[in-house]
Amino acid sequence: MSYIPEKTIYLCLAHMSEDGIEQKYVKEAFDTNWVVPLGPNVNAFEKDLETFIGQGRHIVALSSGTAAIHLGLLQLGIGPGDEVICQSFTFSASANPITYLGGTPDFVDSEEETWNMSPQFLEQAIHDRKAKTGKYPKAIIPVHLYGMPAKLDEICAIAEKYNIPICEDAAEAIGSEYKGQKCGTFGEFGALGALSFNGNKMITTSGGGALICRTEEEAKRTIFYATQAREDRPYYYHKHIGYNYRLSNICAGIGRGQMTVLEQYIARRRAIHTLYSENFADTEGIHVKQNPSSEYDSNFWLTCIEVDAKKCNNKTANDIRIHLEQENIESRLLWRPMHMQPIFSRNAYYGNKIAETIFERGLCLPSGPSLTDEQILEVVSSIKKFIR
Repeated sequence: MSYIPEKTIYLCLAHMSEDGIEQKYVKEAFDTNWVVPLGPNVNAFEKDLETFIGQGRHIVALSSGTAAIHLGLLQLGIGPGDEVICQSFTFSASANPITYLGGTPDFVDSEEETWNMSPQFLEQAIHDRKAKTGKYPKAIIPVHLYGMPAKLDEICAIAEKYNIPICEDAAEAIGSEYKGQKCGTFGEFGALGALSFNGNKMITTSGGGALICRTEEEAKRTIFYATQAREDRPYYYHKHIGYNYRLSNICAGIGRGQMTVLEQYIARRRAIHTLYSENFADTEGIHVKQNPSSEYDSNFWLTCIEVDAKKCNNKTANDIRIHLEQENIESRLLWRPMHMQPIFSRNAYYGNKIAETIFERGLCLPSGPSLTDEQILEVVSSIKKFIR
């Protein structure tokens, strides 16, 4: 087995607060024997998230972002035989929960400004599915990729036009805003939003997620299904299939501590993105992904670049990734679109290969909040030397 040196500049590591308040809340859980799902940390974490997200939304803390999408779709009534329109350019966790419920994902291409769901192809997909199946898709899952808000005005208008509810995948976008409103809170017709607190996200609970609900009733139903759908009786009684999806009190303790530095981490990611943008500004062939306009305010969870190989001595994004790895710098290719995945290769797809082109040209650069300016400049210097 060949030796792989330890990377010194990571893509995105979990980072705890400087005062270690996460350990305080976790210790409290141990000291009071609240080491199971539910408990004071869970309740407080949900309240902190509700305050941060705003819009009068209700938050349910869950075991993962995937669980949040699953229960969001369940709330929207997705079942066997239903079709759900899903952004193709995303991680598989956006699409897999559709299949958990017996539904079928229909994939829609991206547009180039945000890299997210194309409103044009979305409406095309809705018309075509109605023509082919006699009914409209049951839900729409737009994704805010790498923290960049989707074209929410257009997507929500189309959803309302056809009475199709939205489940926003905001797993990568906590703190991102569109027109001053937090991602995960858009749409009024059956709208829900999913967050992720996986180890590499903006904040972490080790593993975890949350569902953003419009009403208290939706939140109560989410909790019901997330706790094995146990009916309110003095004995175990079940009329529905349930799931074991609630966040543990220990993990929620980490989340409570992380909420104290969330704004700081968002500011740092944006500062890192600015540093990359300024230092690649004079580099032909390297384009740093930007907010399309002042209406968009990405958290820049990961700073991404597009590589024009013809202007970079025929060096591709993957060539740069391999080079950086040899320099002990971790980077990552973009998500491979879902319609290109073997498991979904037979599913309906609507688009013009825009996401495929972006996938071939794109690369995620180190963006964690613990990275120093000097490390960011080292990444820039390494790429510039390689392509020249």
